[in-house]
Amino acid sequence: MRIIRKDQVATPIRAPLGEEIFELIGRSDELGATVKHSLAYVVVPPGSRSPAHYHKESEETYYIVDGEARLRIDGDEHHVVGGDACLIVPPEVHEIVSVGTGNLEFLVISAPAWVPTDTYEVSE
Repeated sequence: MRIIRKDQVATPIRAPLGEEIFELIGRSDELGATVKHSLAYVVVPPGSRSPAHYHKESEETYYIVDGEARLRIDGDEHHVVGGDACLIVPPEVHEIVSVGTGNLEFLVISAPAWVPTDTYEVSE
């Protein structure tokens, strides 16, 4: 069993467009070495976003904890707020933009567990 808090993640992933990703459960030995799913806590400052990308393997569920965002999936835009959940399946192209006045905070559950080699950025 493994219990971890967001503030215990020693080296969050700091993405170039402003996302800060705290992988809580995942494939590394440090994270419990699970392969069937992963869990990340993501913080996106106002005006920042993820890059448009897709996955060939992993399904993702985004659960919005706090804030508001514009979530684009295969060109369709959706306004999401705290309490909303969204399923993203391969190979849907998706990106999320923080549009509120405070940070956007959300959980990402991936199955199978996310690996960097299954993220394919696209230019739009």
